Amino acid sequence: MARYTGSVCRLCRREGTKLFLKGDKCYGTKCPVALRPTPPGEHGHARVRKQSEYGVQLREKQKAKRAYGVLENQFHRYFEKAESQRGITGDNLLITLERRLDNVVYRLGYAENRAQARQMVTHGHFEVNGIPSDIPSMILKPGDLIGIREKSAESDHFKSLREGTGKVVPKWLTIDAPNLKATVDAMPKREDIDLTIQENLIVELYSR
Repeated sequence: MARYTGSVCRLCRREGTKLFLKGDKCYGTKCPVALRPTPPGEHGHARVRKQSEYGVQLREKQKAKRAYGVLENQFHRYFEKAESQRGITGDNLLITLERRLDNVVYRLGYAENRAQARQMVTHGHFEVNGIPSDIPSMILKPGDLIGIREKSAESDHFKSLREGTGKVVPKWLTIDAPNLKATVDAMPKREDIDLTIQENLIVELYSR
């Protein structure tokens, strides 16, 4: 399966909630989810019908996949890893997704959305613990230091970030804006994740 390259606003409308795939537009009055809260397509308004239990569970999985920009096989591997860990499987799954390098770049305010963050990582702008990293799916751990490569730091985009992004950084991360450095202070907790995902339904889906 190839990565989706169509209108991301259609994905939000399909899931019936904001997945914050479009950056600032998601917070404004022109957000399509607010203007047209129906599934996309010519007959979207007629598709509102009661879903089966399986359908509800599937939509939650799709919501999580689309929010973090993860494909099916990779998402399933994350679930298997979460299931093998101690604690609540659903929480473990979201915490793992939250620790992806591309998501951390987005949370730090370096990118407007996760898709842009993923592109910035693959273009080699970042380093982790002093080592260049171009792998968006890299899972970070407490103590990891995220920096900007020296050449990239001279670009206009990163120069403007030295004054701060204005974005509220999650409490499990610390950012040193003037030096373009950030640290993973702790593991994120479920309450730190602001997405409206019912992870228990995803667990039930894979347990069928």
